[in-house]
Amino acid sequence: MLEPMTVERHLDWDSCYNARDLGGLPRRNGGQTRWGAVVRSDNPDRFSEETWAKVHDYGIRTRIDLRGEHEMLDGVEPKGITRLTIPLDDRSDEEFWNKYGENGDFTSCTPLYYTPFLDRFPHQIAKVCTAIAHAEPGGVLLHCAAGRDRTGLISLVLLALADVEPEAIVADHALSTERLKPAWAELNLDDQTAAIEKVIARSGTTARDSLLATLERLNARDYLTKAGMSSADVELLEDRLV
Repeated sequence: MLEPMTVERHLDWDSCYNARDLGGLPRRNGGQTRWGAVVRSDNPDRFSEETWAKVHDYGIRTRIDLRGEHEMLDGVEPKGITRLTIPLDDRSDEEFWNKYGENGDFTSCTPLYYTPFLDRFPHQIAKVCTAIAHAEPGGVLLHCAAGRDRTGLISLVLLALADVEPEAIVADHALSTERLKPAWAELNLDDQTAAIEKVIARSGTTARDSLLATLERLNARDYLTKAGMSSADVELLEDRLV
């Protein structure tokens, strides 16, 4: 199994537990993803002005927030970084969320919902990916609340488009579990790990196998084009990543 570079990809920003650069990951035909192009993270609402200065110094010029308005906290709005709010979840689709997230069984906190989400909401995926493609020069900070599920789903699509080794994509996803362990206690939240593992086990699979199955059926270029992105925009996005 391939192991992605981890230590140098992790970004130790104050009040942030799950931030890492999507650069340095191995591509199937050689080479690696571009450093500083896209950073995935958990909620940066807790950042101080000093931490935002570090983020800016790292090269980030655009922040894409995948959360709904009800999840947002008051925080410092940094200078020199454009904020785009693009809620990934369409909560008006009650049929979908009754099955994959609103019944309290943590399914939407697992890779089990990735393929159903990709099938149900391609326009939402395309909207986020188009925003990344057209972001101003510099890095993009992509985040949700924990930086694991919504951010993980978009990261999976981005890395698939960049033709990253599937095992490296899976390993990157797994890093969130370890990185979030100290967060639960410090934020006075219950650790979701055990509940998530039970849900996956009940489905007769593993997180790794579920992610690999999603990647096997995902042709990211075709998917994004059918979802509404122009071929030119898909090329822009790929050029940003590699």
